[in-house]
Amino acid sequence: MSNTIYNKADSILEIRGIDYISGQMHDRIKAISNKSTDEEFKKIYKELSANTGNDGFFLRSHVIEELSRLSDNEISRYLKYRYAYEVYPQEKIVTLYPPLVQIEPTSICNYRCVFCYQTDERLTNKKNGHIGQMSLELFKDIVDQLEGNVEAITLASRGEPTVNRHLDKMLQYLSGKFLAVKVNTNAFKLDEKLSHAILESDIQTLVFSADAADAQLYSELRVNGNLDKVLKNIRRFISIKEKCYSNSRLITRVSGVRYDKRQSIESMESLWGDLVEQVMFVDYNPWENVYDSNKKGINIPCTDLWRRMFIWWDGKVGACDVDYLTTLMSASVKDNSISEIWQGELYHSLRKSHLENNRENIEPCTRCVTI
Repeated sequence: MSNTIYNKADSILEIRGIDYISGQMHDRIKAISNKSTDEEFKKIYKELSANTGNDGFFLRSHVIEELSRLSDNEISRYLKYRYAYEVYPQEKIVTLYPPLVQIEPTSICNYRCVFCYQTDERLTNKKNGHIGQMSLELFKDIVDQLEGNVEAITLASRGEPTVNRHLDKMLQYLSGKFLAVKVNTNAFKLDEKLSHAILESDIQTLVFSADAADAQLYSELRVNGNLDKVLKNIRRFISIKEKCYSNSRLITRVSGVRYDKRQSIESMESLWGDLVEQVMFVDYNPWENVYDSNKKGINIPCTDLWRRMFIWWDGKVGACDVDYLTTLMSASVKDNSISEIWQGELYHSLRKSHLENNRENIEPCTRCVTI
């Protein structure tokens, strides 16, 4: 198991199923920029067009895929978000709101994946107060704060979103308000009703979390999972999408964690390639034992402190999902606004400590490989 540094902005190890020519997208963005009076967008385009390598701001293939499904009016908004997500963390610029907010509909999961914090009873024991489901009222309040201020929302974190009985209503409330909404699911509970709810909500990306093409290996990695059931659910979802939502802009993706030497992108493509548009692996980060693992000796500031905010089911704010027991923060969106927390003393102090090379003295940051 690898303890290599894990960079969330560039964590995609392998991704297949995308065949867009970046030059075509650059030409389209150029035409939009030439007509635009938005100086911030024009500056971003100038930097993008000047970049001929993989340093600075450039468009990864999965970003081009997302851009290709947007209207001209939406592209400038999306690129400003993407620039803030990728560049500002490197330059240590704090925005008014997080570039991306990860909302946890629930911390409950029906799986016990071997590489996941759900294997830690400190999290899953209800007596410890970490387990629960977000109310629809709280979810709406969070969305109301973010609309017009944030473009990227991810529904996922410590738990499985489909466990929340209000997920269909949450998706409905999100619809049309953001340009980069992603939902992660293991697809075990993806029934017909929820399939329609997802497709009607016009989210941008649906990620099916799966790490193997072999039923035995799948069950070993995703304990309590059933590959046959998951495949049946996903095939039904794709059929509904093709029959009833032919104009949907939704991107479907299968994403696995590279954890075991028996996994391969070739076998994943063989099984999943005809079902979804993207097949990928991300690097393994030892989420499941960060509080007990050895110190890693990494003093590079973690970009998550400038990139994203995690909001748990009960409104508490997490600095990152590696700190799944929420030891780094004591803030709640029930007490302060999202912007106030993001720009507040707790985040400021944590960012300052990372910038001053004190990461090795911060728990659990000193045991994490994320930068």
